[in-house]
Amino acid sequence: MDLSDALDFLRANHRSVLIARKAGGDPQPSPVVHGVDAEERVVISSREPAYKVRHLRRDPRVTLCAFPDGFFGKWVSIEGTAEIVSLPAAMGGLVELYQQISGAHPDWDEYRAAMERERRVLIAVTPISAGPDRAG
Repeated sequence: MDLSDALDFLRANHRSVLIARKAGGDPQPSPVVHGVDAEERVVISSREPAYKVRHLRRDPRVTLCAFPDGFFGKWVSIEGTAEIVSLPAAMGGLVELYQQISGAHPDWDEYRAAMERERRVLIAVTPISAGPDRAG
């Protein structure tokens, strides 16, 4: 599958499962909500102490499987490399992600304070490949 087609699907469908790797190599899946930033990275909000963040800091290889709200139907999987962006550098990306998913927040100062209080980070995944290439 062409990466641009996969990113178009990811822009329109925000539910996915992120798969990081535990220290022993076993998969660690996490249900997430994602967006796509201007650099065509898949972006996800998480908390600094979350296991997925710890795993991705150690091993940045990631798989993400995205699907529509109704779950069944077309789906897309990407392989890529994750970068963890911590606050304060993450704030702009966290705001953009919220706007992509939910639109305008009623109180942006409150939102920013919550991101700091929750120790939010931005997981930015640079896609390397996408699939599936065929159904069946």
